[in-house]
Amino acid sequence: MSLDRLVLWRHGETDYNLAGRIQGHLDSSLTANGIAQAEHAAPAIAAFEPAVAVSSDLNRARTTAAAYAKVSGEPVKLDKRLRETHVGEWQGLSGAEVEHGWPGALNTWRADPTWAPPGGESRVEVATRAVEVVTELDDQYEDTALLCAHGGLITALTAKLLALPVELWPGLGGVRNCHWVVLKRRSPSDHRWRLMAYNAGVQAHV
Repeated sequence: MSLDRLVLWRHGETDYNLAGRIQGHLDSSLTANGIAQAEHAAPAIAAFEPAVAVSSDLNRARTTAAAYAKVSGEPVKLDKRLRETHVGEWQGLSGAEVEHGWPGALNTWRADPTWAPPGGESRVEVATRAVEVVTELDDQYEDTALLCAHGGLITALTAKLLALPVELWPGLGGVRNCHWVVLKRRSPSDHRWRLMAYNAGVQAHV
């Protein structure tokens, strides 16, 4: 038994996203726009017909995943290993505040996935804990799994599953709020992952 497809869905806009502050493990909430984003994207996510759905236990991901559950009628499991990168002393700060307190460190963090903010974790560490979730689902389910999580975790997990050299991880761009990534196994006999969609989303209301 093994998964054939993974859908990695980022949460909707939060108050911290709007304010330009770094969230990490802080339990921020969706804005009204973020809730609308989740409700708008949920039918497209449900159309993947996942055999299992798992969400980060942080509020912004749980609320986003609840929009999928409402549309699909399917339950969503929670797993704290899908939390965003813990950014230690940077949590709650703006980019300007981080630059003031740790000159040049933001650029180092963005360029080196093995580097961790003070008191936090690296993107390599984030990918390692997220892969544990995928491995466990792989042993229990077939077809499609949905993970509702966070931008930093999704890019790190995508890079890890594609077996990209660590120095190439920063080449993956960010995933927008309520957009998603789709990975698919190459074949029943070749379990390596292929990237089928990246930063995909539904057209906004006009």
